[in-house]
Amino acid sequence: MITPIILAGGSGTRLWPASRRDYPKQFTDLTGGQSLFEATLSRLSGPRYADPLVVTGADYRFIAAEQAETAGVRATLMLEPTGRSTAPAVLAAALRMAATPEALMLVTPSDHRIADAEAFESAVAAGAEAAARGAIVTFGNRPTGPETGYGYLELTETAETGVAQPLAGFVEKPARALAEAFVAGGRHLWNAGTFLFRVDTILAAFETHAPELLMPVRAALRHATEDMGFLRLGAEGWERAETISIDHAIMERAEALTVVPMACGWHDMGGWRAVHATAAQDADGNALSGSATQIGCADTLLRSDRPDTRIVGLGLRNIAAVATGDAILVADMSEGERVKEVVEVLRAQEAPQADGFRQCHRPWGHYETLALGDRFQVKRIMVKPGGRLSLQSHVHRSEHWVVVAGTATVTVDGRVEMLTENQSIYVPLGAVHRLENHGKLPLTLIEVQSGAYLGEDDIVRYEDVYARADAA
Repeated sequence: MITPIILAGGSGTRLWPASRRDYPKQFTDLTGGQSLFEATLSRLSGPRYADPLVVTGADYRFIAAEQAETAGVRATLMLEPTGRSTAPAVLAAALRMAATPEALMLVTPSDHRIADAEAFESAVAAGAEAAARGAIVTFGNRPTGPETGYGYLELTETAETGVAQPLAGFVEKPARALAEAFVAGGRHLWNAGTFLFRVDTILAAFETHAPELLMPVRAALRHATEDMGFLRLGAEGWERAETISIDHAIMERAEALTVVPMACGWHDMGGWRAVHATAAQDADGNALSGSATQIGCADTLLRSDRPDTRIVGLGLRNIAAVATGDAILVADMSEGERVKEVVEVLRAQEAPQADGFRQCHRPWGHYETLALGDRFQVKRIMVKPGGRLSLQSHVHRSEHWVVVAGTATVTVDGRVEMLTENQSIYVPLGAVHRLENHGKLPLTLIEVQSGAYLGEDDIVRYEDVYARADAA
């Protein structure tokens, strides 16, 4: 069997404002129906595959666990204390599997789209035969155009789809003229960033080409702890590991690599042009999503993530216009690679929209700020069935809760009450309180905060079932 190693720790800044550090693109529904992460889990399940190992950031552990449950996949989640790119992540997974040296590992990003799952499966089958013999196998997709935002794989001869063959080398993102030559020549593929090898093969490659990573990553695994079903890597060792991709650490240094060309409708969803290319389009090349309307546009992407925010394009050409509840991006499609610069500028301006959404996800559900002013804030809070907020108090604010849907169990200074629709309760400043949903339906309430300071860090936690902080 093949063990999928799913890399799900990226922040996806080129898809701002729909993707942000607090809730990045792999967990976002960009194509309709499910997130890219859920699609990856579903694609890599079945009789050929063992349960996957997902490497992600500690901040995303509950999102990843919830989406794995939604996809019906039992996954092991390995948590990185901080992002260190893909080489340390792959090494940690290989060391975790060192007891089964001949086992096959399929390393894949979680933010790619594959339209033809059967063609992908055929490519994996061809690669598995070569990997079982000790080869390091990579996968490349036949280019459908001169894409300058992707890396390329160079072959020794014209690509034969679905057949493992020698890889001549890697090519960084090319200029357009060179990309056009690659497409015309037939000996280059888009680099899919997916690899297949035996555990002992990749460990030997690390020992040869990146030995400096072995000691810190081994230390991180040695000091790893089980945390609510997650495997949390030790921070001290992990922090000493170099931040480097698997491409630079191993693939570009190793000899005699193997590649399997595939034609499976692969796209790296790294920018809005890729989202536009994979979306359903009208006769003029317009892709509309959510509350969007176009008049006289062509080759344009219009997207609104909120039903109460209508986006209208008038006479646009080659434009991506994306609206969320708190931010709007309007960009020429050819400038998609520069969207990450927007995030850098917003961070320099200390704009909250750089990294966070107005709707903030928590393991118990989510909340959204509806109004914010001097000494007051109004939020809409949704608590999932079985969700339970921490037992907490505030130093600077009081709260008033009004239930609008569902049933709430509220604890205030040891007194427990059940509240249903249209009922409310007041939580005085300093009171020790908790909110729970013991029902089978989502709980929605409106929270009105009042006080001198309303930041999320004004929380003293005494008990938390999600172990987000030590109890006071």
